[in-house]
Amino acid sequence: MHYRRLGRSGLKVSEISFGAWVTFGDQIDEKTAGQLIHAAYEAGINFFDNADIYANGQAESVMGKAIKDLPREALVISSKVFWPTMPGPNGRGLSRKHITESVHASLKRLGTDYLDLYFCHRFDPDTPIEEVVRTMSDLVHQGKILYWGTSEWRAWQITEAVSQAYQHGLVPPTMEQPQYNMFHRRRVEAELAPVCEKLGIGLTTWSPLYQGILTGKYNEGVPEGTRASMESMAWIRDRITPERVGMVRQLTEVANDLGLTTAQLAIAWLLRRKEVSSVITGATKLQQLQDNLAAGEAVTKLTDDVFEQIEQILDNDPDEE
Repeated sequence: MHYRRLGRSGLKVSEISFGAWVTFGDQIDEKTAGQLIHAAYEAGINFFDNADIYANGQAESVMGKAIKDLPREALVISSKVFWPTMPGPNGRGLSRKHITESVHASLKRLGTDYLDLYFCHRFDPDTPIEEVVRTMSDLVHQGKILYWGTSEWRAWQITEAVSQAYQHGLVPPTMEQPQYNMFHRRRVEAELAPVCEKLGIGLTTWSPLYQGILTGKYNEGVPEGTRASMESMAWIRDRITPERVGMVRQLTEVANDLGLTTAQLAIAWLLRRKEVSSVITGATKLQQLQDNLAAGEAVTKLTDDVFEQIEQILDNDPDEE
């Protein structure tokens, strides 16, 4: 496992991390989740990603039980705040009240005294950015979180948060967590990456396999038991277009020529970017986890010629996001 600095901070995170979205408290049981976390840790993963909204808090509870017998100081644990998790008009968003109540609830579910990383899960237009930055800064000073960041914020919003922090002597954000993959790249590459590099903010990217489409498992339809077969995730089916399936088949040929799986090719393609501190992966089976982990060593196989092949394939995406 290789480790990268989280932006300009001194914190080092595994370049491949393990996330709880959809799987924990939903697709897989507690026992399987625990086995996967332990296998990931033994393979060198130190960054485990979560959020208070995942499975209505159950994902945090499951992870909390799984990490109980692991050395806390060796782990980088994250959570997020924004979506509705409590009753009433203040039960969502990024107000000082909701952030404060949410972090306490997350700490309790995870069974830990502090979070290494705490993300604003979306931008809140109803809360002044200064209030968000000041609240997060206070949590850092209280020792409840070590670093804070954003998720799916626009470049100007991140820039304003950094500006507010410097203006008022507060702790600025350290990381941003955007969706980034072969089919969702324009905003990250054109807007986010240049600003984050300038400000020293690390990217911890999610959905590297575009909800599993970039594994090739949907090339012949939607198999039973897959994420797209779940009614709660039915929206994925709209993204499995004939054009994308055709491109995934071409990408699979490129991967096969390199002795890689399509998933490994997609993750290695992300790891080529120096702005990316960590690629968050998910898994429901040990084999999937092992397959994803091997992507770290696959980066060296992606020569300039291979990148050119990939770009020619991706240029044909009429729906690139």
